[in-house]
Amino acid sequence: MDKIFKALNDPARRALLDSLRKQDGQSLSDLEQVLSLSRFGVMKHLKSLEDAGLIVTRKQGRFKYHYLNALPLQELMDRWVAPFLQPQARALTELKQKLERDTKMGKPDFMMQTFIRCTQDALWSALTEADQMAAYHFACNVVQGNAAVDQPTAFILPNGEAMLRQVTTALDPKTRIAMTFEPLFMGPNAPSSHMVYLIEDQCGQCKLTIEHYDIAPGQEGFAEGWARLAASLKSYLETGAALKAAM
Repeated sequence: MDKIFKALNDPARRALLDSLRKQDGQSLSDLEQVLSLSRFGVMKHLKSLEDAGLIVTRKQGRFKYHYLNALPLQELMDRWVAPFLQPQARALTELKQKLERDTKMGKPDFMMQTFIRCTQDALWSALTEADQMAAYHFACNVVQGNAAVDQPTAFILPNGEAMLRQVTTALDPKTRIAMTFEPLFMGPNAPSSHMVYLIEDQCGQCKLTIEHYDIAPGQEGFAEGWARLAASLKSYLETGAALKAAM
């Protein structure tokens, strides 16, 4: 928590976060244009942000790309703001960042990472079984279809309308799930994209990474949905209580 406050205390680092909020996945060269500093100075600020968990990085070829990670900020809000605004604050999320993994899907448009105190089996079941997905999804109370290759999974809102449709394209048991992402809540002609869950056992807890690819212009708001889903999934697995919210 101290690292987050320290990182946010510097206007140069806040400017870098603002730039990543507007356009995620920027390289060092891109971010050099944000500050009137040397390349080394920008690298130093990015290192502070990464140490605080406010950004996550991914190396693709010769370039290293930087992504805003909203989950530590959500943790800060839950710890220091929410208790003053509502009777019960949401469960705190224990989060930190460090990612460098190669995939065959190219450069993701969005990344998020969290640590959950649970077994690999429990996390895998929560991400693949329809009844469990329905239990923790922040908006949908019905999910139709377990995650299985070439099979669809539909997320249904309380009013009976379909919010999201996904088709599983790859399953590596207990480690990786790849799916399409069809945002029906944006209309029948909304562009589809792709997402990946990556699971790593971390000695008593699991590291979950979410990657989202091929996000179309105008769909940048997906980041908030992922933050809500990750927070609810974490609470569900650690406490048995999901974080449901009205849309």
